[in-house]
Amino acid sequence: MSTQDFDIIIVGAGIAGSSLAVALSNTSLRIAIIEAQPLRSDQPELNDSVDNFDPRVSALTAASQQFFEQQNVWSAMVQQRVSPYQHMHVWDGDGTASIDFDADEINQPCLGHIVENRVTVFALQQRLRQAANIQIVDGVKLTELDQAENQGEERRRIVLDDGRQLTASLLVAADGAQSILREKAGFQLRQWEYGHNGIVATVRMEKTHQATAWQRFMPEGPLAMLPLETSDGSRQLCSIVWSAKTELADELMQQSDEQFCRRLERALESRLGKVEAISSRFSFPLKQRHATDYTKPGLALVADAAHTIHPLAGQGINIGLKDVAALAEEIIRGQHRGLNPGHASVLSRYQRRRKGDNLAMMLGMEGFKRLFAETALPVRWARNAGMRWVDQVTPLKNRIVRQAMGL
Repeated sequence: MSTQDFDIIIVGAGIAGSSLAVALSNTSLRIAIIEAQPLRSDQPELNDSVDNFDPRVSALTAASQQFFEQQNVWSAMVQQRVSPYQHMHVWDGDGTASIDFDADEINQPCLGHIVENRVTVFALQQRLRQAANIQIVDGVKLTELDQAENQGEERRRIVLDDGRQLTASLLVAADGAQSILREKAGFQLRQWEYGHNGIVATVRMEKTHQATAWQRFMPEGPLAMLPLETSDGSRQLCSIVWSAKTELADELMQQSDEQFCRRLERALESRLGKVEAISSRFSFPLKQRHATDYTKPGLALVADAAHTIHPLAGQGINIGLKDVAALAEEIIRGQHRGLNPGHASVLSRYQRRRKGDNLAMMLGMEGFKRLFAETALPVRWARNAGMRWVDQVTPLKNRIVRQAMGL
């Protein structure tokens, strides 16, 4: 079978991979995007049932919104369904302290948007289909990776499970935390178990969520209630992300819906009343992963293929989109200098821009997790005193939230 040549091959057509392809769609680069699952061409049917919402959601920051606006994708996401929130209430479940963040205090229309992953992916893939320089290859898996040569240029070659062979100057792994391309390329990982499982579902609450993201920190793990918008404006639906110690998570998953809902109400201290309805629940182990290097000759990792962090602050996809934006900028910068996308200087600049920032975020999330897991009385006292102090120092609190939003 003949070999197809491209400038860039992106493995993975999720949020990160599709975003990178869209960010490069106005260049002259020939791009292939490979996805193991068949991509849907019809828009998801949306209604207000708890079972209709995608249990996988992202808390998109203002910086991520700006990125999608620059790629002419945000309006298509809004036409489907996005859920802005203006407030955030965080409290210590093992004490009396809390912090409140408010968009009005930083002169912003909202603190962020809760968006179903399928909404983001569909909007991105619609843009991909409009791009003349992008070829979508879906329903196929990568089976082999090696090197090739074309007119004296070192290139990377992949073989797909239907026998097709593709080559490119640059291969990008955007195929998630269990990246096949990362594994086949031999990237080294530092990783460890958090000892937590994440539980996600959609619930309808008795009381309105007040366009507020609610988060309670408990010794056994944080619980977040993320507000969802509905067509009737009731503001009673929330996406839950409950990160619990593995033993507790297993117990919660084995409970009936009725038992789980009562447990959820207690964990929330009934702040949103009773749980009136719940979708199917899903659970997954939480791990921290970080590739020791993001690049090799002709190869780059982005987003979850390069790093995964605890979801307690909802920053995973946001730092992944920063990876995407930085890599796209360096590829375009290199193209203006006559460099191919896989050139060593292009890739080294990308790694320098992103590795330190991601490590700092990962260390910060690890510190938060350990701080709120600590049950010793002196630590609990200091933690609660610190939260109360931060809540009272408005300039500091606003600086923290603006930084988290990417402003």
